Amino acid sequence: MSTKSTSLAARMQRIEQAKARVAHDEAKLRADERRARTKRLIEAGALVEKAGYLDFDANVLHGALRSLRPGFADKGQVEVWAADGGRAFAEEARRGDEGKKPCVIVFPRPLSKEAAANMRRAAFRFSKIFMHWEGRARFADAQSLAAAYGGVARSVDEDRARENPLTANGGGEGHVPPAPTDQSSLFGEDQI
Repeated sequence: MSTKSTSLAARMQRIEQAKARVAHDEAKLRADERRARTKRLIEAGALVEKAGYLDFDANVLHGALRSLRPGFADKGQVEVWAADGGRAFAEEARRGDEGKKPCVIVFPRPLSKEAAANMRRAAFRFSKIFMHWEGRARFADAQSLAAAYGGVARSVDEDRARENPLTANGGGEGHVPPAPTDQSSLFGEDQI
């Protein structure tokens, strides 16, 4: 009798544990769906702001968006909207990248966590191979950032031009890149 009640109690405990796992998985699924919806709503709000409509009253926005509904049934109109939006995003990206060039920033010692976070916010990433920070930036901004933490900024384009004027713009078809330079000249004696 004791064995039957033990096995029954054990089975009931496993069933309760399974129910708890299912409840946990359902709660996680609902939370994931909520997060995905929140992300999509934030993206939609950002698009309304980007289009310059954020200052309009909610009724105006709602009415304007509802008036677009028939256009979504027209595949040609949707393609026109998609092309126009793509051009606008590409133009914005081009304007944001204007004046930026590949830059390298070298520091004599490792950066603090705060400084490293600021480098990442400025769109630089650390290369563990070359032991430097690299990214695309306006050179004056890269120099300011480097100076703030005791480093030195270099423009990669200017480095290429100094090494070999023929390869400064990527060379031509079948071009052979120059031989690697002495590592000590790239990083300074104290960084090797």
